[in-house]
Amino acid sequence: MWVEDLDLYKRLVRLVMRIHALTMTFPKFETYELGSQLRRSSNSVAANLAEGFGNKHNNIYTECISRSQGELRETRHHLRIAYNKEYLSKEDYLLLRDELEVCSKMLFRLQESIYQHWNRKVS
Repeated sequence: MWVEDLDLYKRLVRLVMRIHALTMTFPKFETYELGSQLRRSSNSVAANLAEGFGNKHNNIYTECISRSQGELRETRHHLRIAYNKEYLSKEDYLLLRDELEVCSKMLFRLQESIYQHWNRKVS
């Protein structure tokens, strides 16, 4: 199994592409400021998941998932700022925010399943 097989990873990649497209509509000066921060943090969510995926050391894998969660929270913050600056429509903002919430829950469940699997092996 590859990270690309995970529904979560597929969702995150779609989210990166959507955010990328939206940030390219920001005012020119924000393309390299807030837009760049949004593109980098959203990409890092998926990249961290990919980095840790399938690592035989569960603590490394769960650390990568934890970093993904942190990048996801950063992305959510940047989206909020973009919305407050009126670079995003309310509809786009809410759709992206809701998708981030779904992905956050999926990351949490993935991390919990690793902990449960790890605890069964240790017991």
